[in-house]
Amino acid sequence: MKSKIVILPSLLLLAVGLQAQTKWTETNKNTYKLVANKGGQTLGYSPQSGIKIIQVDGFAFKDLNKNGKLDLYEDWRKPVNERAKDLAAQMTVEQIAGLMLYSRHQAIPAQEAGMFTGTYNGKPFSQSGAKPSALSDQQIAFLTKDNLRHILMTSVASPEIAAKWNNNIQTLVEGIGMGIPANNSSDPRNGANKDAEYNAGSGGAISQWPEELGLAATFDAAITQQFGSIAAQEYRAMGIATALSPQIDLATEPRWNRFVGTFGEDPKLATDMARAYVDGFQTPKKSIANYNGWGHQSVNAMVKHWPSGGPEEAGRDGHFAYGKFAVYPGNNFETHLKPFTEGAFQLNGSTKKASAVMPYYTISFGQDKKYGENVGNGFSKYIITDLLRDKYSYDGVVCTDWLITADEGAKPDVFAGKSWGVESLTVAERHYKVLMAGVDQFGGNNDIKPVLEAYQMGVKEQGESFMRKRFEQSAVRLLLNIFRVGLFENAYLDPNETKSIVGKPEFMKAGYDAQLKSVVLLKNQNKTLPIAKGKTVYVPKRTTPAGINFFGQPSPEKIEYPVNLELIKRYYTVTDDPDKADFAMVFIKSPISNGYSRTDREAGGNGYVPISLQLSDYTAVDARVQSIAAGDPVIDPTINNRSYVNKTSKSNSYPDLNTILDTKKAMKDKPVLVAVSISNPMVFSDFEKNVDAILGDFGVQVEALLDIVSGKAEPSGLLPLQMPANMSTVEKQLEDVPHDMIPYQDNVGNVYDFGFGLNWKGPIKDARTAKYSVKK
Repeated sequence: MKSKIVILPSLLLLAVGLQAQTKWTETNKNTYKLVANKGGQTLGYSPQSGIKIIQVDGFAFKDLNKNGKLDLYEDWRKPVNERAKDLAAQMTVEQIAGLMLYSRHQAIPAQEAGMFTGTYNGKPFSQSGAKPSALSDQQIAFLTKDNLRHILMTSVASPEIAAKWNNNIQTLVEGIGMGIPANNSSDPRNGANKDAEYNAGSGGAISQWPEELGLAATFDAAITQQFGSIAAQEYRAMGIATALSPQIDLATEPRWNRFVGTFGEDPKLATDMARAYVDGFQTPKKSIANYNGWGHQSVNAMVKHWPSGGPEEAGRDGHFAYGKFAVYPGNNFETHLKPFTEGAFQLNGSTKKASAVMPYYTISFGQDKKYGENVGNGFSKYIITDLLRDKYSYDGVVCTDWLITADEGAKPDVFAGKSWGVESLTVAERHYKVLMAGVDQFGGNNDIKPVLEAYQMGVKEQGESFMRKRFEQSAVRLLLNIFRVGLFENAYLDPNETKSIVGKPEFMKAGYDAQLKSVVLLKNQNKTLPIAKGKTVYVPKRTTPAGINFFGQPSPEKIEYPVNLELIKRYYTVTDDPDKADFAMVFIKSPISNGYSRTDREAGGNGYVPISLQLSDYTAVDARVQSIAAGDPVIDPTINNRSYVNKTSKSNSYPDLNTILDTKKAMKDKPVLVAVSISNPMVFSDFEKNVDAILGDFGVQVEALLDIVSGKAEPSGLLPLQMPANMSTVEKQLEDVPHDMIPYQDNVGNVYDFGFGLNWKGPIKDARTAKYSVKK
């Protein structure tokens, strides 16, 4: 029996006989329409896009390619695998090439200066008269001319603006080509700092949680899964269907500046947390059989960074040429894969494994035993095809980290392209090498041209049929991640519903409770804490020295209060006179430094300097005399040793030491509490014996710290890392080996090792410490 097809511009029914067959109803939602199929999927579409509704067997379907018939990929009754293959087979090479693009960072509205600029009808936003939710000229261009469908969002003015912007994008792409929806994404945006780049995406009105390292400090995977579930609801309400997270690199190198974005150094804890995070984002409340266990509230998780960016030599980061090498002096490569292979790829939920993977920039030095290449992970056939695809049977999307196909900067510390190991290739040749390595998508590339050039290289070398098959293979993977989260059925949002979901009170409470559980009490000499509300506190100003920020831009010195004193006043009387204070609270940040000095290079050195984890000046007498890896054929071909032995450096927190010591002197015998915002392991020997209590946090609101200081909440966090006894043990540890430092022991005998933390009674010993105990 043939299915009866009727094309309908709206709910208007053309005959009474047809009306009896209809199994759907339509509702006007202002800028879009919702079509509810009885016992089936609800569709959303925009009248402005020009698409029509097709009726088959009484049900409604969207005629996305406007050919007047129901294609398999448009049939929501069919399994998503079949739909993705049908659509991929119909797409042109140009359309697939666009699908392989992943946009550079997009602020909404576009910024007028800096890295994320854009225009509206050729004018900056403030002069354009455009609404904040309007599409920029650049966005319209890459959506229409480059066929791009994957967009990375940064800041937006509010949740409602995010919803309206999403609807504008979906209206545009629904009406062109094959009607493929936009798959909007975000880096983590639920941190406790409301002013941070991604958190500002909701004007701060989003649930606030500790950083990933803070989630690890709870030692409770259920909290991490709860975070993922709540964040997924907020993401989908803002039009975000892919999370460029979690960062599941095993942080075995204490000096790496992305340590705080990981689940720490312990393989078992990081693996459990990775699994929980991805399950939280991807597992829907209501799974759909035809979606392979996914649902309309699922969010794709892109785990990063395969095969781990944690063991960076001497802690230097792969965003820059000076940090392009990950090294394995402990022959511990396989351990770094566990958070992926035993965590993110072995989920408890219905989606089974993380939908996408991002390789890191780094060259996993000396690990390619098959082809003998030392190239960035995104270019490595061994790392992507032989390991990830073949050995570990991963068939999801693999997307490069941002800008790996672009040219590097003129100097090792310039923030630019990251084509490590293939610096001498052309941009198009790099794209071709990425494709042949087994990667599906190019992060941070809005431009279709080099992808098409790479396709033609493949045609010349492998033949047309080979390259067409290779393109379709990636297209199916990419399309599956759009089909499985329901975007083909309905990608539209009700801004009022968005406003009610993002940052709703129960979400905010859950995030705050997690913050409390992440705070670690390291020292509490003579039971200094808790300190009752109403006492008088002295909070000294904090000096941030002039330096260079992450993007290589100079930053001026700042002297300011480290926290909003109005928040402190909710708990205590604040004074600027230590003589009048009952106790002092000094807010500091764990020390870190750069690892490369242009001044040293210009003075005739190799440019490499120590990364310091202590507040006082540090001289690297125990550093390697010869670095494990070195070399840059383009910008630094003469540097074959990146050693920094016997060189001296300052951390970016060095003024904190004098602040602590001066405060102790001013307070005489009265208690001094130090609150450390921890981003990396740190050396405490400079000041620990001079203070009475130490609290460590991994990105929390000030109120959470004060709830613990005042006794409203009891500390329960545990260290997800080791705190080194000194910098000598840092230099002697091996970048790829966890738990291999001598931990610090304080003046009351407590050892700041992995799993250590205090409550009011003393060192915590519970089911968590038993489960994750490390045998020495």
